[in-house]
Amino acid sequence: MLLAVTCTYFLAALSLDPRSNYADRNPPPSPAEVEAVLNAYNLNPETPVVERFTHWAWGVVRGDLGRQVSGADVSPEFLRRAMTSVRLVLLASLIGSVGGILLGAWSATLRKGRGDRILTLAAFAVLATPVFVIALALQLGARSVNDAVGSGFFAYTGEYAPESTGTWDRLVSRAQHLVLPSVTLIAYQVALFSLYQRNTMLDVLHADFVRTARAKGLSRRTALRRHALRVAVLPLLPLLTYNAVLVFTGAVFIERIFGWHGMGEWLVDAVFAQDVNVVAAIGLFTAALVLVASLIADVLHLVLDPRSRIP
Repeated sequence: MLLAVTCTYFLAALSLDPRSNYADRNPPPSPAEVEAVLNAYNLNPETPVVERFTHWAWGVVRGDLGRQVSGADVSPEFLRRAMTSVRLVLLASLIGSVGGILLGAWSATLRKGRGDRILTLAAFAVLATPVFVIALALQLGARSVNDAVGSGFFAYTGEYAPESTGTWDRLVSRAQHLVLPSVTLIAYQVALFSLYQRNTMLDVLHADFVRTARAKGLSRRTALRRHALRVAVLPLLPLLTYNAVLVFTGAVFIERIFGWHGMGEWLVDAVFAQDVNVVAAIGLFTAALVLVASLIADVLHLVLDPRSRIP
């Protein structure tokens, strides 16, 4: 984690130029004023990068992620953006991965049948379609439905309606605004994991342990569910956990199109704003997620594969 954060900070500090934010201001600030502001925010490119990193890292240890180029503290915005991304990605990743695994396992049991071909073709079609195309298509469909029924049931901009008041109204509004971006993410997750799970399931359908389970009197469905699926899902565990990390910082198009102000959108904005401290904070967030994902993958492997518990 320390190595990842250090590399992220050094790359951002050496390639971004916060001073450029003050070049086009009218009236232009004096060079002395710019120097004072950049020094106060620990963003001055003239300061040695090691000194800047040491100052920033010591602040992180104390819970301070530094200042943005606008002068605002990074920490409050970091927490708000992180919670936004969690609401958007966590549920969609869970539903999409579980749905994809079940769909892929079922598709493998229908090997070379019509259902298998249809599911595989649909998965490839979804993966071959750019995510922003699916998102925009869902928005257009939502508008058509809203116009047809004369209501705004499908909300597709923002995290909630600003005019909603009260806890219940706010919860309903958040749920309505969550539907379309979640469907977009779930579609990609289901397509991706169904293809992987289908291939791993095919490898164990006729394995010796499955035939042994059948010989002991288990039905084909029970043998596949209790034994084959349990083994077939093991190779997907790293992909399941680390893919969630990639979705957190990679859902830029989803956040942009649907007006969700999460970590992905913030990363793009920070790069354009030449904001070193924000980029470093997002690198810290991603590195922490990788550690959590690694722990979850190991725990799931222990639960699903008793052999891995033997020292």
